[in-house]
Amino acid sequence: QVRLVESGGGSVQAGGSLRLSCAVSGGTRLCMGWFRQAPGKEREAVTTINTRRGYTYYADSVKGRFTFSQDNAKSTLYLQMNSLKPEDTAMYYCAASPYFSLNTCDVALDKYNTWGQGTQVTVSS
Repeated sequence: QVRLVESGGGSVQAGGSLRLSCAVSGGTRLCMGWFRQAPGKEREAVTTINTRRGYTYYADSVKGRFTFSQDNAKSTLYLQMNSLKPEDTAMYYCAASPYFSLNTCDVALDKYNTWGQGTQVTVSS
């Protein structure tokens, strides 16, 4: 059974950077994603990656600032977050989907059935 463990969250000032990690164990999945949930808001997709073909999706709000990458040797996924804004403050979750895709992976939450425990990111102005 796939297990996901996130790390790397913290508190930074606006304009700063953080790198989140998602350690994957117990197997592999084609489609992986980072999602976030701010207080009082619904969980939303930040970015997804087709781990076999490298196709990525980024939410408009993070395009040009966030980068999703993978280190297959370490079975770890990364989310590099630059130029952070206060509105990026949220709990960030790594997720794995059992579905197959030839292109970019789905962003719908119900397509992901394995989730990490989350890591908090707080950006102050």
